[in-house]
Amino acid sequence: MASVAKIIELSADSEKSFEDALQQGIKRANDTLRGVRGIWIKDQEILIADGKPKLYRMHLKVTFKLD
Repeated sequence: MASVAKIIELSADSEKSFEDALQQGIKRANDTLRGVRGIWIKDQEILIADGKPKLYRMHLKVTFKLD
C-alpha cells in the first residue's frame, strides 16, 4: 500500500541559538502532528537589537504521514 504525506512550513524561534530553535520546532511538530517523518531546514535568520543577536529563527518544512 502506498503512503501519502503532507508537507507544512513552521517557524521556530529561540533567544539562545539555532540549535535550540530547531529542537523547539521538532518538539512542537511532534506534539501537534501525528506521524512526523522528516524535517528540513528551509532557511535561518537572526533578528538584531542594539547591534547584537536578539532572536534566532528557523523556517522548517515538516513532512508527516496522512491517516
